[in-house]
Amino acid sequence: MITLTTDFGLRGPYVGEMKVAMLRINPDARLVDVTHAVTRHSVIEGSFVMEQVVKYSPQGTVHVGVIDPGVGTERRAVVIEGDQWLVVPDNGLATLPLKHLNAKRAWEIDLERIKRFTGWRISSTFHGRDVFGPAGALIDKGVPPEEFANEVPLDSLVKLDIEPRREGDLWSLKVIYIDDFGNVILNLEDYERPKAVELPDFGLKIPYLNTYGQVGSGELLALPGSHDYLEIAVNQGNAGEKLGLKVGDVVRVKLV
Repeated sequence: MITLTTDFGLRGPYVGEMKVAMLRINPDARLVDVTHAVTRHSVIEGSFVMEQVVKYSPQGTVHVGVIDPGVGTERRAVVIEGDQWLVVPDNGLATLPLKHLNAKRAWEIDLERIKRFTGWRISSTFHGRDVFGPAGALIDKGVPPEEFANEVPLDSLVKLDIEPRREGDLWSLKVIYIDDFGNVILNLEDYERPKAVELPDFGLKIPYLNTYGQVGSGELLALPGSHDYLEIAVNQGNAGEKLGLKVGDVVRVKLV
């Protein structure tokens, strides 16, 4: 099974081009579209999305992620082997899924060698079709990465700076995802459940509850969310809009 996570959108031919290129190499591949609607160039958002899929995928799944604002530059295209596989640009996209992968080895894809498998030239602006997709298809087919890539140290992979920071009883957290309901997901997990959450920069203190309907319509709350990260939400509303937040913003939080 191969999962696909991109910021390509659905208007153009890009998703279809990548998928048929993969099926040309591996006609028996099972392709699962996670999403092609990651916010354009948002590596943090893409990393969060890929993490959630990795957590629930069976061993051996190949995850192809293409959120690649540096396409065609010197950034590496990498394959990471663990209990599952990642095929991604080396721009930090692997940061969150790596927490669940039990990673063992990594490789940098050799563009000249991947061309021998595809038989077509590599565009400088569409590595999803010409590099990442084919590499994922080859791995799913059982082709060893050594045949089209060179091993690199695991600790050389680029990591995003998304560790939560604490000073006293105040956390500095980063918005890592805002879903279509406007729920704001922050990079804090494995915390002691509070009774309330203070947002000092907004002058707010909101209850920490189990689910949205425990407050009135339009009211703010905090909760663990379905992904085990701290989440700020509005019942039947949009917390991202209400607080004016976007992915990558830093939010100061006090758990009380």
